[in-house]
Amino acid sequence: MPTIILFAPLVGALIAGFGWRMIGERNAQIVTTGLLFLSALLSWILFFGDYETVESITLFRWIDSGSFSIDWAIRLDRLTAIMLVVITTVSSLVHLYSWGYMENDPQWKEGESYKPRFFAYLSFFTFAMLTLVTADNLVQMFFGWEGVGVASYLLIGFYYRKPSANAAAIKAFVVNRVGDFGFALGIFAIFMMTDSVNFSEIFTQGHALSAKTFQFLYMEVNAVEIITFLLFIGAMGKSAQLFLHTWLPDAMEGPTPVSALIHAATMVTAGVFLVARMSPLFEYAPGTLAFVTVIGATTAFVAATIGLVQNDIKRVIAYSTMSQLGYMFAAAGVGVYQAAMFHLLTHAFFKAMLFLGAGSVIHAMHHEQDMRNYGNLRKKIPYTFWAMMIGTLAITGVGIPLTTIGFAGFLSKDAIIESTYAAGTQAGEFAFWMLVIAAAMTAFYSWRLMFMTFYGPEKGDKHTHDHAHESPLVMIIPLGVLALGAIFAGMIWYGDFFGENVFDWFGPAVYINHETNNVLHEVHDVAKWVKAAPFFAMLSGFLLAYLFYIVKPDIPAALAKRNPGLYRFLLNKWYFDEVYDVLFVRPAKWLGRFLWKRLDGSVIDGAINGLAMGIIPFFTRAAARMQSGYLYHYAFAMIIGIVVITTWFAITGGAQ
Repeated sequence: MPTIILFAPLVGALIAGFGWRMIGERNAQIVTTGLLFLSALLSWILFFGDYETVESITLFRWIDSGSFSIDWAIRLDRLTAIMLVVITTVSSLVHLYSWGYMENDPQWKEGESYKPRFFAYLSFFTFAMLTLVTADNLVQMFFGWEGVGVASYLLIGFYYRKPSANAAAIKAFVVNRVGDFGFALGIFAIFMMTDSVNFSEIFTQGHALSAKTFQFLYMEVNAVEIITFLLFIGAMGKSAQLFLHTWLPDAMEGPTPVSALIHAATMVTAGVFLVARMSPLFEYAPGTLAFVTVIGATTAFVAATIGLVQNDIKRVIAYSTMSQLGYMFAAAGVGVYQAAMFHLLTHAFFKAMLFLGAGSVIHAMHHEQDMRNYGNLRKKIPYTFWAMMIGTLAITGVGIPLTTIGFAGFLSKDAIIESTYAAGTQAGEFAFWMLVIAAAMTAFYSWRLMFMTFYGPEKGDKHTHDHAHESPLVMIIPLGVLALGAIFAGMIWYGDFFGENVFDWFGPAVYINHETNNVLHEVHDVAKWVKAAPFFAMLSGFLLAYLFYIVKPDIPAALAKRNPGLYRFLLNKWYFDEVYDVLFVRPAKWLGRFLWKRLDGSVIDGAINGLAMGIIPFFTRAAARMQSGYLYHYAFAMIIGIVVITTWFAITGGAQ
């Protein structure tokens, strides 16, 4: 069963990519979508199994070089089961949704065979992601990690006729390579210290590594601290954490189904999964965990501030994704990996639904993405409206305070915020306040999106509004399925992810060092005001958005006019792109031009050209003159030669 789950998307990708001419475009879509639904069904069957032990299913010998041997194997435990459900469920629904969304895509000429390629890319991405989460060793995981990067490059740049899409694809690829370099160094360090890349062997040496040191950049460093730090650098790139986040909003250049698949539920959660998977090492690296906590909380805050003023509906949701990923890392940083995975699961449902709902809005408005040109759409597209409403209630954390009754995000987000407070560390306290503030801003920009899109007067082109229509059933069905998860996922699995069953349910998939980490025990005893803080933060954000965009809609423009510096600062995303352009992009381009013009053009090409056009012709002409054809010239040359040889022997004594 796990083998079918893993390879079914690959089979679909190969058939759609290389065999669509034989079976036709429609059948290529049917094959890829059908195989994804098969994987999703089998994944749910595995999800409801018991995982008291870790099962390793060896498929074949992959690498065998001297003493270095690696099998391609599937590691089956609770973490794997969770990720299988998330990946295959979202991917299968995105495949189905794409039937309607890509049907009359204006980016492509009629009759051009782009659909099989699109569905092949989607299935290939799913296979790469499944390879990553089922890996039984670090090399296999890195293979899936890089495969996901390649697939995301292809999907982000799918509209290759658009320069902005090409630039976004390259940016995503390059920024992720920075993080991947850190990940690769971490793998090298693990192999150097443990002589293995297999998880079963590495995980038994966490405590021993905490007592070892090695030389790194001319410094003596603690082995487990530097290893986990390097692994987290890789996670930062893939999961768009602060400083390596700039690729994520630009990736919205890809089709909206791609945004839902890659940037909401699957690829961007790979970093969170990596930290949870490597918990047997992270538990012995308190310095790295504090760094993870601070980066996660700061990312949540920074992304939320940027989301406050964005006007592109997809970019608002993109920064929301970045912010929610920060929550997950904050939870992992304080050692509550289960809460991080809980939010990963619930976030997959409501964020994928929000992206697909945004795609339905864009579809209805003839591919208009600026929310300032929306308004009063709830009657035009009622099913999309209610789906977006459920997603908004879930992401903002609507529920009954001090209970386990609420939408999915209410339970998982609150679990994270309470855990950061219960950690009792400076990093945890910092994260608590940052996440509470971010929760208020999340509510504000989420309801801002709803009010600007579905309420108020109609804005923008009147003809577009008059012809706005609900999406076809093939796009509405995935929204309905995801809505069920956004409503019930938190309440159904709260006990398993965060309640009394958590340790038994996760089994050995997540390691907790109970000598230093008792947060999961202490979190249920935090003060009531801590438990209620996220609810009141959410309520304040909602009321402020209601005031700004329903009661007095002239306030936002007045505030922006009164504080132009702050508004531009947030609108330009804290100027990260501009700073990186000055520090990295321009110097890299200057160096490239210098090496091209000066070194390659002037020195290398100049030397070759000079040799070809100056020195060689000179000796050629000299040799030509010597071949005169006159006998006395040759006799004279022979005499000169004899004189030179005789002189040489006389001076060096060679005649003796």
